[in-house]
Amino acid sequence: MAPTIGFFTRVLDDADTPARYAIALEHIALAERLGFASAWVAQHHFDRAEGGLPSPFVLLAAAAARTSSIRLGTAILTLAHEQPTRAAEDAAVLDALSGGRLELGLGTGGSPATLSAFGEDPAHRRAIYDAKLVRVRSLLDGTADVALQPSAETLAGRLWQATFSAEGASLIGAHGDGLMLSRVQPPPAGLAGAELPPRVWDVQRPVVDAYLDALPAGAAPRILASRSVVVVDAAERAAVRAHAEAGLTRQLQQLHGVTPGSLSLDELLERSETHLGTPDEVAESLSADTAAASATAVSIQVHSVDPRSELTARSLELFATEVAPALGWRVGRADRADLDRSTLTHDAPQEDRHVA
Repeated sequence: MAPTIGFFTRVLDDADTPARYAIALEHIALAERLGFASAWVAQHHFDRAEGGLPSPFVLLAAAAARTSSIRLGTAILTLAHEQPTRAAEDAAVLDALSGGRLELGLGTGGSPATLSAFGEDPAHRRAIYDAKLVRVRSLLDGTADVALQPSAETLAGRLWQATFSAEGASLIGAHGDGLMLSRVQPPPAGLAGAELPPRVWDVQRPVVDAYLDALPAGAAPRILASRSVVVVDAAERAAVRAHAEAGLTRQLQQLHGVTPGSLSLDELLERSETHLGTPDEVAESLSADTAAASATAVSIQVHSVDPRSELTARSLELFATEVAPALGWRVGRADRADLDRSTLTHDAPQEDRHVA
């Protein structure tokens, strides 16, 4: 079955903080009207340049109050920074307020300085995350030493985890959690300096395969692929392309040490895995992305192009009305089951995917 479509906002508009939050809420409400199945927000502490949203549950509660059907997700909640019992309680309250629409995406978070600010040792980030995940899972599924109020046992089946590695994906699959794929992916060891690095879907295929191999027998795959997509009308194409260069250069400089001015705009777009253009151009570009096409859901974001808010809104509209239909992706209100269906196939026999 074709993927549903989602919208991912990192709250990066060129505006003060209240306006940024208001724009994000407007875009989420618009996405629901356009038939997007899910909306996702990222958590970032201290760094306005990365989004300035330390409290995603608060923003999503506001989104829940102005929407009725779109599923609301964290992509991600940086669990290593959180007090796990408090995080589970906040998630339970948000799920109740939203009528069971929360999708709880979790990850470690990447900044050692931020982890230190929360009193945790960055050298033990993974162990800290793993211990907190065990606690959150037990609180949600009702096996902890205390009972959440409100109860949130169904939310235990709506956990997602982010990873770059096949090893991490295998652990995620073993628990039956959803797998979250990033819009960019570090290349395999030995290829980091390659002049022509592999495309994101080629690097993510082994990650997906490891996830599928580890799923318990009978468990439905849940795979969310995040992608950078900016769809524009032909009249705006040149201006948005010119605007894109600065943000894409910053991204590639941070991630891969690319020297400013060393790549053409088209090379920047390809290296950053950004799909920018008219509906026909974006549909053609995305049609090569086999990982996205076979995921349960695809969540689009405009970062690192970051056009002004009205162009982001227009991009959402063009994606839902022209690009997604051209790709055969599903547009329209979706229930919980929609995120649990996948077109992914795998060569391994069913018994090989069972985890003891």
